[in-house]
Amino acid sequence: MKLMHLSDLHLGKRLHEASLLEDQADILEKLLDVAAAERPDAVLIAGDVYDKPVPPAEAVQLFDGFLSRLADGGFPVLCIAGNHDSAERLAFGSRLMDGRGVYFAPVYDGDVRPVTLEDAWGPVDFYLLPFLKPAMVRRCFPDEPAETYSEAVRTAVAHLPVDRGRRNVLVTHQFVTGAVRSESEEITVGGTDNVDAAAFDGFDYVALGHIHRPQDVGSPRLRYCGTPLQYAFSEAGHGKSVTIAELEAPGTLTVRTVPLRPLRALRELRGTYLQLSSRDAYRGTAVEDYLHITLTDEEDVPDAAQKLRCIYPNLLRLDYDNARTRSAALPEGLEAPEQQSPLELFETFYALQNGQPMSAEQRALAAELMERIWGEMA
Repeated sequence: MKLMHLSDLHLGKRLHEASLLEDQADILEKLLDVAAAERPDAVLIAGDVYDKPVPPAEAVQLFDGFLSRLADGGFPVLCIAGNHDSAERLAFGSRLMDGRGVYFAPVYDGDVRPVTLEDAWGPVDFYLLPFLKPAMVRRCFPDEPAETYSEAVRTAVAHLPVDRGRRNVLVTHQFVTGAVRSESEEITVGGTDNVDAAAFDGFDYVALGHIHRPQDVGSPRLRYCGTPLQYAFSEAGHGKSVTIAELEAPGTLTVRTVPLRPLRALRELRGTYLQLSSRDAYRGTAVEDYLHITLTDEEDVPDAAQKLRCIYPNLLRLDYDNARTRSAALPEGLEAPEQQSPLELFETFYALQNGQPMSAEQRALAAELMERIWGEMA
């Protein structure tokens, strides 16, 4: 069974206030071309269809057209909600769409039933598990462990009616420990959203969404396909692709990618104003690309962004790198919040503000307050 694995379309996203709908419409056309060429047995969309829980009408229309054309082409579509989506809105009308081979994961209620498709090797069961927070799982299984994301996902997976004698595919949207993040993703302080890869043992393929860089997590069996477009300048130069996974006999899996070419790429340029405004700087450059320019002039250039946009119309971000900006850099200890616990970050901040470390009593009080607040929010 050939699977076309997509995720993190983020339809309706704006990048530095610039609408990306034209770019997204273009990449959806290219995804339809890939589907027509590859003829997958199913198209998996592993969450974050939209960039916001209440997406703009244009984004909804774009996705509606994409789904309709996949259904018209005879491609079954299996889709889940990500952390950016509203599960209720995304699943609206799902019972009507089932008849056209478009399957949406319902709002999680603890009872996840598989969608079964057949190929020459027999049935394949697809389990659609949308983005889960611990509180969602605790509501369904109050007597089982679900204090952390990893425990919650383990509990949810343990209650799936998986038949180990058949081939099984899981479509889900979580951060699996060990995956490499990008700047365009939401970062959780202290890595509190980590899920242990062992939670997904026993599946023939796990189609993951949430991480924007295409990658395997320990094995091709656990796969992030990544975004079809670059959504942050930290991704400039990263190639984007579609993942094609093929299941044949039980235990047999091959994974490959099909490259995608965007309408406009994200690029970064660096230099002085005079260097970047000269003909040599932009000769051969695709000036329609989305640009982040870093000026190295020691003095600010009046109206630099407006002037540079005469050359680079899609200049989205302008920064300076000079003595002044380097002196205002983030204090040491606060650069990588995802690598520190919330309490460690608070201790660093307290010491910077007060010139002395927290006392043991203050540390205990801060830890108690954090646990109480997050317990109420979870």
